[in-house]
Amino acid sequence: MESQRIIVREARMEDAPLIAEVVCMAVGYNTEHPIYPVFLALAAHEQSQYSYRNTLIGEVDDVAAGAIVSYDGAMLEELRKPIYPLLEEHLGSIPHIEDETETGEYYLDSLAILPQYQGMGVGRALLDAATERAFAMGHQRVGLIVDFDNPDAERLYASLGFKRVGTKRFLGHQMWHLQRWRE
Repeated sequence: MESQRIIVREARMEDAPLIAEVVCMAVGYNTEHPIYPVFLALAAHEQSQYSYRNTLIGEVDDVAAGAIVSYDGAMLEELRKPIYPLLEEHLGSIPHIEDETETGEYYLDSLAILPQYQGMGVGRALLDAATERAFAMGHQRVGLIVDFDNPDAERLYASLGFKRVGTKRFLGHQMWHLQRWRE
């Protein structure tokens, strides 16, 4: 089997469609869902939770294969402001969204790899890069949430040094809250 070259790079505005698709995948939707235009607008926004400026892209042989969105947890409230008018416009209402991160934590918000690139190590490369980015910025803890029903993802996170620190309620159900600390 021929090995693929995986690189991680900063996202650009033109990556917004991929970022929106990845965020949809991370929450269990596809690009046909009415939330996709919301995520697309947020991905192209300069200062939002899902902005391209908060995203790293994983490429396999120079083709965008997946992405990870991450940011300082202390900024969640500010970064989330642009989402509310878009939800109202596209969905007709604003659902209650629990805070999934907190001050003092660099948060790995959304990670997904396009199906044809899964199992190649792109997710691991993106997780490593986002974690190293957080530590280079001076953060002491990196956190994420993972669904109780996703033990494969939890095993991946554990292999990278993430440990359970509790639970968080998000979009109506309980998730494991995992963190990794700077060594």
